Amino acid sequence: MKKLVFIILIFSTLSFDTQREDAFDTGEYFKFRIHYGIINAGYATLEIKDATINNKKVFHAVGKGYTTGMSKFFFKVEDLYESYFDKITGKPYRYVRKIDEGGYTKNQEGIFNQNENRVLVKDYKRKTEKTIVITDEVQDIISSFYYLRNHPNIDKLKTGEAITIDMFFDDEITKFKLKYVGRQDITTKFGTVSTMMFKPLVQTGRVFKEKESVTLWITDDDNKVPVRIKAELAVGSLKADLDEYKGLKNPFKVKK
Repeated sequence: MKKLVFIILIFSTLSFDTQREDAFDTGEYFKFRIHYGIINAGYATLEIKDATINNKKVFHAVGKGYTTGMSKFFFKVEDLYESYFDKITGKPYRYVRKIDEGGYTKNQEGIFNQNENRVLVKDYKRKTEKTIVITDEVQDIISSFYYLRNHPNIDKLKTGEAITIDMFFDDEITKFKLKYVGRQDITTKFGTVSTMMFKPLVQTGRVFKEKESVTLWITDDDNKVPVRIKAELAVGSLKADLDEYKGLKNPFKVKK
């Protein structure tokens, strides 16, 4: 459950390299229903607002994930991820990570100094601070979603091609790689939607069966909205479907 919430927060906004006209704007909101077989396991939401940092208007993205019903009784998840990032370059200024996953908790804040390629990580649970060197184009978990969504060549990718970005997570930079699979029409609660399919490369082990165990479907339009995520686990599979949306910058295209 917590792995899928994390994946949703990573993919609930895809963008890619140099900037084009934004695929999103303030007021955009998504809600995903997460289910394990026929069991409704929980929800994840992602919303973008306006904020001000150092007298500069920036985007403020807020992602939440939580279990419901019996799933909450067996494994409680209450996650909060926030990111403040530049409206032009997409570079992050600050992130917040507050999570409670079955009793495993974190309470962190990161403040980026893009001029010096450093991030100050404040751990409020452990009452520590440390400065970490970063790369020029690093993104945090949430800002990377929006950054990826704006890539000018996303519609020109060929099957099998992959995109790699630097993502800062758990006090280190991770090479996040996403492989384009192809296009597919899928049935959603909103109707039939044309999508682009991607597979992020994940670490195999106790959770995932293999490196390409996760599949992501995003709308094949100007919004690039994630409408479905499926993860093949060591035991069973989890799926998340777009359950609600509002504030899209462009029309949501549904086939009759």
